[in-house]
Amino acid sequence: MRAETEPDRSVDAPDPARWRILMVVLGAIFMSLIAVSIVNVALPSMQEGLGASASDLQWVLSGYALTFGVVLVAAGRAGDVMGRGGIFLIGLAIFTASSIAASAAPSSEWLNITRFVQGVGSGLINPQGVGMIQQYFRGAERARAFGYFGAAVGVSVGIGPVLGGVLINAGGPELGWRLTFLVNVPVGIATIVLGLLWFPRPLIRSRRHADPATRAERSLDPVGALLLGAAVLAILLPFMEGRGSAILWLLVPVGLLLVRVWVWWERRYARTGRSPMVDLSIFRTRSFSNGALMITLYFLGMTSVWVLVALYMQQGDGRSALEAGTIGLPSAVLSAIGANWAGKRVLTYGRKLVIGGLLVALVGLLLSIVVVVLHDVAGLSVWWLMLSLSFIGAAQGCVVSPNQTLTLAEVPLRYAGSSGAIMQTGQRIGTSIGIAVITAAVFSTLEVTDWPTAASVGFGLVTLVVVATLVVAIKDQRDRRAGGTPTV
Repeated sequence: MRAETEPDRSVDAPDPARWRILMVVLGAIFMSLIAVSIVNVALPSMQEGLGASASDLQWVLSGYALTFGVVLVAAGRAGDVMGRGGIFLIGLAIFTASSIAASAAPSSEWLNITRFVQGVGSGLINPQGVGMIQQYFRGAERARAFGYFGAAVGVSVGIGPVLGGVLINAGGPELGWRLTFLVNVPVGIATIVLGLLWFPRPLIRSRRHADPATRAERSLDPVGALLLGAAVLAILLPFMEGRGSAILWLLVPVGLLLVRVWVWWERRYARTGRSPMVDLSIFRTRSFSNGALMITLYFLGMTSVWVLVALYMQQGDGRSALEAGTIGLPSAVLSAIGANWAGKRVLTYGRKLVIGGLLVALVGLLLSIVVVVLHDVAGLSVWWLMLSLSFIGAAQGCVVSPNQTLTLAEVPLRYAGSSGAIMQTGQRIGTSIGIAVITAAVFSTLEVTDWPTAASVGFGLVTLVVVATLVVAIKDQRDRRAGGTPTV
């Protein structure tokens, strides 16, 4: 590995290895997101192969999401302080090893433990990827890099269910689900090797001999990490596992209290002259606070769409897992194309791109309701959902990547990892709350009516959340006009 100079590089002297670094980052992000989307279609096969209970299957999903969300911000701060490349490679190694262990699971308990560990690995990887894009790219190149990042997200989310269906059909109930974990291993090994070859070697500094200002800037703030991790855990857990336990919902106010304690600690820590886990002053930057709120709301609504479509296709219309995965494939392709297209134009159009994307998403949601209703009353083919969901895919490409670019534009580089992780934590919380609330509303509707009505209710709730996101985006656009557009 090469020796690293100062991490903050100017526009005039970009790192010549930046595009190779981006290739490694995108490969790892692609792998970690495939692991999320591919598991959804493998659950019935896991249940049959391992004799797992419904609760065991829930933890296959929840365990990964919990540990991923809990370690995100602490991992981002560790990368800011200790070097992003090293933390990234550690996360890759953990993720790859746990994928091998999951594929060999002899029991549901073993599988769930490995999914917890996988979540830790993914939580280490993701904030470093965002931080390295911030570190090595500037201006239009940074926007393009985030566009490629969004394209990788779109392709991985879309191709995962299809790939999972193919592997399960090929391997059967005993081997098929194991292949869905093993498919990560070649990608993991390749990205580790390329990272060792292409990543800059972290600059080694002696904390003992460093000047006080340097030691303060490089402080890890372990108390802050523990407080925020406990808060995220307390907030997320009830939405993932609280349906059968009223007591578990008491954790939500505990989590909110822990957030308050964390804020108090971060301010106190900063007053001592040390660098806190998250510089709370970044929330006074309107571009960051508006963008973080916007993406949390967006994920609160839009990630529920794919759960809703999978449920409606399989339980409401009697389709197979492969068919349920295939119907979203054009959407994933358009999401990737849209992210790449928007990444090249975000500096020109700014928040207008995001607003346009949200309007297109509303069109897709309303058309999906029309398809569901006409399929029920007039026999319209359910495959028309491919078209309506394509609007949603194209919209996602114009929302997620440009919003990331605009939100992080004014964040200091020394907080690139932790601030990016704050956004991702908002995404995880929004996703968990949205799926819990919207699916609960759908199943409650099913108790008194049929699937077409329940699916329409679900799409309608998502529509309301997207409207709220649009309001925040318009407010941010007005703020930018009043204060001037920041340099990205």
